[in-house]
Amino acid sequence: MDFEARTFPPHPIRGVQAVYARQSSCPADFALVTVDFEPWEEGITFQVSADLDIPERDRSAFAQSDIATFQTAVDRGVREELAELRAGTTVAVSVVLRGMRLHITDSHPKAFQVVGHVAVRNALALAYGPSPSPRRRRA
Repeated sequence: MDFEARTFPPHPIRGVQAVYARQSSCPADFALVTVDFEPWEEGITFQVSADLDIPERDRSAFAQSDIATFQTAVDRGVREELAELRAGTTVAVSVVLRGMRLHITDSHPKAFQVVGHVAVRNALALAYGPSPSPRRRRA
């Protein structure tokens, strides 16, 4: 099946919220982010907004180095998910992390890596609709 070539994102996609919460076992997982996807030069640029929204209760519960590790994990998850876009899709995006919510017990880097994947999937659904999925290559 031939696919039409496209560029992601086709237009600015702002305020994309993504959550990864798995509360069924210990340890549990929790990560919530708000991300903007802006058209940019070919490739992926990831940046943290200068006015990143993190509630004070969350900010005071974690060391700044932990928060930076979570931000790096979001970047990694976004890049991994974008690497899986189907052939014919050009990635030309600036990803801006606008907000984060943390949980003192359940937030950890892997949860934020997964939420990076979820953020891309949510943006793809907003850009192209929920079906058919333009994101995965088929073997």
